[in-house]
Amino acid sequence: DPQIIAAQGVIGLEILEDLPDVDEIYVPIGGGGLAAGTAIAIKEKNPNVKVIGVQSKSFPSMYESVKQNVRTVVGGERTIADGISVKMPGELTFEIIKNLIDEIVLVDDNEIAKAMFLLMERMKFVVEPAGAVGLAYLISKKPSPGKKVVVVLAGGNVDMYLLGQIVDKGLAATGRLLVVSMILPDRPGIFKEIVDEIALANANIVEVNHDRLSSKVNAGSVTVTLSLETQGREQSEKLIKKLKEKNIQFELLG
Repeated sequence: DPQIIAAQGVIGLEILEDLPDVDEIYVPIGGGGLAAGTAIAIKEKNPNVKVIGVQSKSFPSMYESVKQNVRTVVGGERTIADGISVKMPGELTFEIIKNLIDEIVLVDDNEIAKAMFLLMERMKFVVEPAGAVGLAYLISKKPSPGKKVVVVLAGGNVDMYLLGQIVDKGLAATGRLLVVSMILPDRPGIFKEIVDEIALANANIVEVNHDRLSSKVNAGSVTVTLSLETQGREQSEKLIKKLKEKNIQFELLG
């Protein structure tokens, strides 16, 4: 719809009003309305500004369409960025983006999740996966040195279960959530010894799974899986070292 594209183009005008000397702008692309409108406004005011569209690797329909110079059906894989999971771009948005967008780049779900986690932790912003793709690209690929860069963050429609997973993955990636599976002799007091080591390391147990009945567990042994909150990677590494010193057989699950 031309009117929707025009309305979304106001974003481009606001960017130039606040940062007239911007060098690069990163915009999410699904169907292409937001990117098309932004590109029209930016290129009309300052053709030298580079406008870069960002898509999910699972649904790179606009990327492939521009590459092949014809609207192309692409995608169908699962992605957390469902807001831009479009299999084929529209006719009007395709023509605009083909002529005005400088480049289209792709990001995967892990890169998107990392961007969402950083936005929540550092900026206190809850941004949906589709709206965080621009920042995801910058974090993983790095912008050109010395450039003034703007990232368009769009939407806050996030499933709560997905949000919880992203927080857990973000904590694990930064060394603040440690999941350890241990095989211990099934005798009284052994678990207390482990808990004492965890307490000395000033870590916090958030979940315990105790399994002695599984066919994978030998008689006389027990598998204990612990989810631990730590203050960071250094503390996690110290705790792992302590477990090794006690000759405990363990596996890191996260």
